[in-house]
Amino acid sequence: MTEVLDIFPDLSHVRLGDRPLVVCDVDDVVLHFAAPFQDFLRGEGHELLPRSFRLTGNIVTVESQVTLEHADVRRLIEAFFEAQESWQFPLDLVVQTLEALSKDADVVFLTAMPPRYREQRRRLLDRLGLLFPLIATEEPKGPLMQRLHAQRPLPSVFIDDMPHNLHSVRDHVPACLLLHMMPDSPLHLLAPKPAEGIVRAIDWPHAAELIQAHIRSEVT
Repeated sequence: MTEVLDIFPDLSHVRLGDRPLVVCDVDDVVLHFAAPFQDFLRGEGHELLPRSFRLTGNIVTVESQVTLEHADVRRLIEAFFEAQESWQFPLDLVVQTLEALSKDADVVFLTAMPPRYREQRRRLLDRLGLLFPLIATEEPKGPLMQRLHAQRPLPSVFIDDMPHNLHSVRDHVPACLLLHMMPDSPLHLLAPKPAEGIVRAIDWPHAAELIQAHIRSEVT
């Protein structure tokens, strides 16, 4: 099925040079989400029971063990995004790795979250020294990656922890290097396997090796 964007996020703040493009997700790729979100839930009187790779249906109230409905889960996620600056922290070596990669490539963050929480995320990333352009949207990532790269004859890379986002980019930017990166959390152990051709990056140093090799192979 063809993905259609109902809302086109403004990309005017993203200025790309004549260089390779590295686009990466933020939650559980750049900033930890699963672990701090579970801590946040406990503070609200809830807990996440990792029975499948989803939030709705797996969050229960501690006292009653009643499963929360989708609307309540959504409310908690948005409350967490509102307070993210107090909860989220970077993955190991991500700051140093992206800084090194940015010497040879343009780095852009593409985060799946309601755009109204962009400013909180922008402040948090800036505080960590991650000053790269940020796009916050709940729209499919494949068409956005296609808009960003715009069929430029340069290497491109996309990094995400969600297989459906990687599949979306694969369908819209066929030559892109697709890296699957996820934390070693009980929830992520239940994640579906990405399709063939998507490469697993164990950590940020490993991702850097894969990205550099891809860029070298594409420009020689």
